[in-house]
Amino acid sequence: MLVTDPIADYLTRVRNAVKARKRFVDIPSSNMKLQLSEILKSNNFIRDFAVTEDNKQNILRVFLKYVDGTPSISGLKKISRPGLRRYVGKDDIPRVLNGLGIAIISTSKGLLSDKQAKNESIGGEIICHIW
Repeated sequence: MLVTDPIADYLTRVRNAVKARKRFVDIPSSNMKLQLSEILKSNNFIRDFAVTEDNKQNILRVFLKYVDGTPSISGLKKISRPGLRRYVGKDDIPRVLNGLGIAIISTSKGLLSDKQAKNESIGGEIICHIW
């Protein structure tokens, strides 16, 4: 299946799995999706992730996190899209829900959360907001 925006596909699969109360979701793997999963794990939005070998494509299995039956991820929003890229400087990095959520930014040093980008004083393309 040809996907024009793989990150939007990743976010949609995670959003649908959270709404369906699934324990995990399988997603075609890529390096950017692995970095995104690492950020989600380090910010306690998912439990864990693993890469499994399929016939031709590696599959990224994301284990979702629930606290007392409520999902850790309550919302996902894609900001930058193929038709309209959103870039921010180091001083204009947005706060998501007044600091309760995170913004994921694609920088020259790879994908970083908003807090990491502010600490390293670097801007880039805003990929998504997660809360």
